[in-house]
Amino acid sequence: MKSVKPRKSKKRATGGGDPVTLYKRILQTVIATRPSGTRQRLAGALGKNRSFVSQITSPNYATPIPARHLETIFEICHFSPDERQRFLDAYSEAHRRRLPAAGKTQRLRPHTVHLPDLGDDARNRELDRAVGDFVQKLTRLIGGG
Repeated sequence: MKSVKPRKSKKRATGGGDPVTLYKRILQTVIATRPSGTRQRLAGALGKNRSFVSQITSPNYATPIPARHLETIFEICHFSPDERQRFLDAYSEAHRRRLPAAGKTQRLRPHTVHLPDLGDDARNRELDRAVGDFVQKLTRLIGGG
């Protein structure tokens, strides 16, 4: 009778497991050590709703983090240089073809916009998302990217 050897796992040397899961764990750890409300501020800065933030920060979801959101995440979550490097190493491992542009760090600054209350939570969220998307597009246009 032939003995069957168990297959070796294809876990990465960067800590084991899926590379997307690895960078999401790093992000999850960073956010857990930040003040409450960080997820909400992140959602607002990205022009997305909180469920999107949950999907991109939870290792349980396969949703990758778009490269265009990385600088905003670093800024809002106040990554230390070490945390940032570990995250970028894992991100690069997971997305070899989507490497963020190195050295293109642009500091962000907060700006409060007062919008009317439309009297309906769904419409308010839609307005928030539209304003966030507009600001992101405008920023890309101004920045040339």
